[in-house]
This record gives sequence, C-alpha cells and structure tokens, in this order.
Amino acid sequence: MRWALVKVCLAVTTMVVVAFAIPLGLVIREMARDRAFSNAEREAAAVAPALSITTDRDQLERVVASAGSDAGMAVHIPASDAASDDATAVDLGRQRAAADDIATVRRLGRASTTEVPGGSTLLQPVALSSGEIAVVEVYVPDTDVTNGLATAWAVLAGVGLALIVGSVAVADRLGVRMVRPAQRLVEGAHELGEGKLGSRVPEEGPTELRLAAVAFNSMADQVVQLLANERELAADLSHRLRTPLTVLRLNAASLGDGPAAEQTRAAVAQLEREVDTIIRTARDAKPQTVAAGPGAGCDAAEVVRERMAFWSALAEDEGRKVRVAGVDRPVRIPVARADLAAALDALLGNVFRHTSEGTAFAVDVHNGEDAVIVLVSDAGPGISDPEAAMARGRGSGSAGSTGLGLDIVRRLAESTGGDVRIGSSVLGGTEVRIWIQLDGREPVRRGHRGSVRRRRRVKLVSTFNRPRSLP
Repeated sequence: MRWALVKVCLAVTTMVVVAFAIPLGLVIREMARDRAFSNAEREAAAVAPALSITTDRDQLERVVASAGSDAGMAVHIPASDAASDDATAVDLGRQRAAADDIATVRRLGRASTTEVPGGSTLLQPVALSSGEIAVVEVYVPDTDVTNGLATAWAVLAGVGLALIVGSVAVADRLGVRMVRPAQRLVEGAHELGEGKLGSRVPEEGPTELRLAAVAFNSMADQVVQLLANERELAADLSHRLRTPLTVLRLNAASLGDGPAAEQTRAAVAQLEREVDTIIRTARDAKPQTVAAGPGAGCDAAEVVRERMAFWSALAEDEGRKVRVAGVDRPVRIPVARADLAAALDALLGNVFRHTSEGTAFAVDVHNGEDAVIVLVSDAGPGISDPEAAMARGRGSGSAGSTGLGLDIVRRLAESTGGDVRIGSSVLGGTEVRIWIQLDGREPVRRGHRGSVRRRRRVKLVSTFNRPRSLP
C-alpha cells in the first residue's frame, strides 16, 4: 500500500508538472524574444526624430553613435532624398537584411522582421520631411533572444523536480501513517491467534484504522472474557462436586475398619484431590462478574430450606446443632436458584470440612426494603485472616482449601451490587454475611485483587448482630 501510494502520487505530480512546465517554458521563451525585439524597437525609435529633421550623413552618424548601437544598426535613405548636393542614396552601418526586404518595408510602410545569419533584423520605416520613407535596420542576434532563457528553464525544472520529490516524500509519510497501524493490526491478529490474549492494538492512524483497532481490541476483550467465563464455569461446576464428595467422605468415615472401607476412603480422597486440581487449573483466569439475566430470580427462603434439609442429615450424623431463621415467608432475590444453592453449598461445605464434628452452625435470612442478607455462622475456630480468605486463590485459611468457595459467594453478591464480609459470629466462630442488593444498582467494582469496596450500610444491619442461641 505504501509503495502503491508513492507511485500514484509520483505519476500524478509528474503529469501536473509537465502540463504546466511545458507551456510555461514556451511562454518564457516568447517573453525573452519579445524583450529583445522591444529593445530593438526602442533603439530604432531613438533615431526616428533625427531622420525627420535631417538626412545629413555626418549628423546621422553622430545620432547612431549616441544611441550606442552603431555596430548593430543601419539606416537606409532613398536616393531622391539624399543630401542636396548629390542624389545618391545614404546607407549608414552594416546592412544585413536583403534589399528586397528593405524595399518591401519602404513600400508597405510597416515594420517587419527578417531572419539573417546569426539572428534577426528589425526593419522599422521612418517618414522623412520630404515624404519619402527611410528604413532603420536593427540587428538582433540570437544571443539576445535567448539571454536568460537557460537560467529560467533551469529554475523551472528545479521547481518541478522539487515538487515531484516533495510530493513523493509526503506520499511516503502518508503511506507510513496508514501502513504502520495496519501492520500493527495484522501483528495483533497473529498474536491473538497464537494465544497471546493480552495482545492489543494502539488506536492510531486514519479514522478507519482507528475504528478497526477499537473493534479489534473490543473483540480481544470479548474473547478474554468468554474464556474467563468458561474457566469460571468449569471451576464452579467442579466446586459443586465437592458437596457430594463431602457427603461421601463423611459416610466413608463411618464405614469402620476393613479393606473395603479403606479402599472407599482412598477412592474418595483421590477423587477429591482430582476435583481440587481441576479447580486450581480453572481458576487462573481473571474472575468476571456474572449477573443474573432479565427475569432471573428465586425465593431465597425456599432455597435455604431445601439446602438445609440436605445438610441437616449430615449434621445429625456428626452431632452438630443446626438453626435456621427467617425462612418462614418468601424472600425474592435477583439471583438464579442454582447460583444461590451453589453458594450455600460452598459455605456449608466449608463448615463441615474445616470444623470438627459436633460444631454447631446456623443460617439466617434477613429481608429488608432494598437488600436481603444471608448469614452463615458457625461455632468453629474462626478465620484468622478474613482478607486473605476473600482473596481469590488464597484459600480460606485452612489446609487443602482452594479458596473458590468464597469466590463463588462473592461473585453472586457482586452481581446484584452487593458484597460479602467475613467476621466473628455470636456462636464464637466465623460469620459470612452475604449482602444481596434488590434495587438494581450497578455491581460493585473491586479496587484490587481480593478486596471488596465498602459501602454504607442501611439501618437494617443494626439488627443482625443481636445475640442468637441455638435450640
């Protein structure tokens, strides 16, 4: 494209220069010729007054000499108008024009030019006092006609060449300005095709290429987001497998001793390790906020009752006390049923996984005007570093944790504009507070990895920290 643009500009500029330079060169030549003959006419006009007064040879020679052109000027006076003492014709200076040409000018009474060896002559008729016509001949050499013409043509050619070179340079710069963004766009496409998802194209150059760069960067962002969402989905689905794995592990622990029991426990442990490997592999992508689509939502109270019915059976086997509150009436939230169930399973699975048998836990649902808060608390040892627990991939502070459970909960809350906090519960252990926004505000943005932006709490929060007791 660059060389094509240069060639087009070179051809167009050359045609324009030729179209103007040739006529201009001819005009300059004609101007030089006109200048030379104008000077000759002025010299002839300087002699005309003297001829109208006298035809004396000596006086005319002095007039011709005073004109400074005696070498190139001749005066031809007819014989009948010669000096009074004789009737011969008077010819002053060197005659170069043919006698026939001089006679023709005298007869017609009009100035004329004629070609002679080495140049041209101007034949100017002058009327004498006697009525006869004298002819003044002025020699114009070719050097006078072409004087300064070569310099003018050289300047004209230099200007034309400069225009051509300048146009080529401008076309080259324009070509570079167009080609470089296009090359960067091609390189970015190749890098993206090679798997370098961070490849982006600078938005520069002509408007069309800037729009192409914007579209390419937007496409690359969408590709990264789609891949991240796929990894998140794989991680979420894998994490949901930990709920039945927890049940299998607890049931395998109650099988007692024996080869079959040991093999079952080993198989469950191996399966759990494989699931953890999948989660750790899939969580490398940057987390994306996943908001519920239009019309999505569920009854939080119903989901809590359903999941607590599942976990209560396991809690009974391990001697754990369970309390559920706030689920006696419907509580609508803008969250998909499967997502809320996955979040609850993640938190309750952490309770069973990271607290000893017999540790009590509770789930409370609080419904406000603009938000719903779900509290999952336990009487375990608690979390020593809540900020580290919220950081994706840092785990919940216990060995063997992937840290994805709390991340699932966090993304669910942030998809509604809410957030998640970890604190101490009245039971003495950990309390995970899920704030689910109901007014449809924009999801909160995290300032840095693993941190959550703090918001003003409404008056509803003051009722959440009242003492609670398990039945």
